[in-house]
Amino acid sequence: MSKKARIAVLVSGGGTNLQAILDAKARGEIPDGEITLVVSDRLGTYAMERAVKAGIQGLEINKKGCGGQKAFEGKLVEALEKNRTDLIVLAGFLSILTEDFTTLYARRIINVHPSLIPSFCGAGFYGLKVHEAALARGVKVTGATVHFVNEIPDGGEIIAQKAVEVLPGDTPEVLQRRVMEQAEWVILPRSVEAISKEIVSGL
Repeated sequence: MSKKARIAVLVSGGGTNLQAILDAKARGEIPDGEITLVVSDRLGTYAMERAVKAGIQGLEINKKGCGGQKAFEGKLVEALEKNRTDLIVLAGFLSILTEDFTTLYARRIINVHPSLIPSFCGAGFYGLKVHEAALARGVKVTGATVHFVNEIPDGGEIIAQKAVEVLPGDTPEVLQRRVMEQAEWVILPRSVEAISKEIVSGL
């Protein structure tokens, strides 16, 4: 069997972006990667159920339960190393990771953000807040960005972007769904495959 990049997906909620990756994998669109671990920083998330259904190992590592950021990241590193992780995908993962963590996995952590960076990004911009801000600003086009993760929230090198039209009468919830369907669920699996292919070919 040809070598595949071992992928860990980090989640905090329902796991819709995790599902998009799982679906793309099932369709044969991620031939160079294999999802081997799903980690949630919150207890009882639906994303964990998605992992179980897909036959993938799921772990809950709760920051509060660990007693702080340092211990939390220590447990996370332990789990990732045990899994022999090649690529970390943040898919709706709400914990901010410190420089101590991100430097261990330089150009090996990617994140999907629901706007066209550098618009509506950085600390405090996540989930519906991003779409609320876009609508409040009156932008006509928004979208999603996949980027490498460094110590600056949404500050890493951009890998892929896809634009989505803002329509009259959009609510934050309606816009969020359109951005997921038309952008996030398209460019995230593509980026996972692109980086997996690089890893496998030794770049």
